[in-house]
Amino acid sequence: MLSSWLNHRLDPIIYKLSPKKSNHALHPNLLTIMGCLINLAAGVIFSLGFILWGGILLLVGGFFDMMDGAVARQESRVTPFGGFLDSVLDRYADQFVLFGVLVYFARQQAIPWVIMTGIAIIGSTITPYARARAENIIDDCRVGILERPERVIVLATGALSGYLPYAILVIMVLANITVLQRIYHTYRETHPQVNS
Repeated sequence: MLSSWLNHRLDPIIYKLSPKKSNHALHPNLLTIMGCLINLAAGVIFSLGFILWGGILLLVGGFFDMMDGAVARQESRVTPFGGFLDSVLDRYADQFVLFGVLVYFARQQAIPWVIMTGIAIIGSTITPYARARAENIIDDCRVGILERPERVIVLATGALSGYLPYAILVIMVLANITVLQRIYHTYRETHPQVNS
């Protein structure tokens, strides 16, 4: 939702903030890998119970996630492999962070929150899969209330404000609602008679 609304409007600003070498930004694929590693670090920090620092690292990782695409577009370095790598490492980044939160709740013996984090992980994993699979049979499935940028914002806000459990609750519910929205959208697109 947020990605569609912004539609890369922030690219010029993000590009200016990106690290440069010889008047060129770092390679977009390198930025993608760096962002994933930062999210891995955030997951470790979350698991150790440093929630505030985990939230900060999550925001830094999110910025790198925006930066790789902005650099690729601004420097005309968009490639099929770059898009593929970004998509795959985004999935790893999501799981690193949420798994770190799950470990944190497990160490606190907060079993209900462990279960809810597990359900949030499932929803966050199926959300992009549903879109990718749908777009094999329809033109576009960029629908849904909670895509990756929103998940990052919700989780980071929860971590920074001290309301991490409630952020997990929001992600658990809305990520899975997003999957259902994509299923319904795909059904409507593949059954034109439903729309008439």
